[in-house]
Amino acid sequence: MQQEVSRRSNRERSDTTRAAILDAARGLFVTRGYADTSTPDIVAAAGLTRGALYHHFEDKKALFRAVAEREAIAVATSIEQATSGDLSARQALKVGARAYFDAMREPGRIRLLLLDGPAVLGKLEMMAIDAANAQRTLEEGIAEAMAPATVSAERLSAMASLLSAAFDRAALDIADGASSEVYAETIGTLIDRMVSP
Repeated sequence: MQQEVSRRSNRERSDTTRAAILDAARGLFVTRGYADTSTPDIVAAAGLTRGALYHHFEDKKALFRAVAEREAIAVATSIEQATSGDLSARQALKVGARAYFDAMREPGRIRLLLLDGPAVLGKLEMMAIDAANAQRTLEEGIAEAMAPATVSAERLSAMASLLSAAFDRAALDIADGASSEVYAETIGTLIDRMVSP
């Protein structure tokens, strides 16, 4: 029993340390950017040692990837919560788009996911992070909204990729001061035309 408690407390300490590193890194990546953030800066901001950082992350790039993954999970969670009600597939796509725009308003999230993410990790790595979080559900939503018609997996993937790119571009424009309402309505029109029989 005591060994189990000790194991749990070690895991809790490890989880707390990891979260502190991620929080400190996120703050610095957002304010300074990836290139201008060093691992000594991160451990100083977290109040930890370099050994603790390297125990959890191979290097700064792996740490950035973990930060980006955590942000992508938060965005996907926001979308899932917003669309968990009794909505038609088409409504869920539109509500999900608005939820995405709202989630991307979190300070620093656009820089992490849409600007620095592709520059640091590369397009393919960011696509893999997206695929593990929102891409799959977007493909499922499009397929459901198009039912009873069916489309090939390749076409469905292309549709989701293009719609996702439109979401990202809209989020960038909204961050620069464009009307989120206009973009939400326009995305809604795009969804209607995309999934119409």
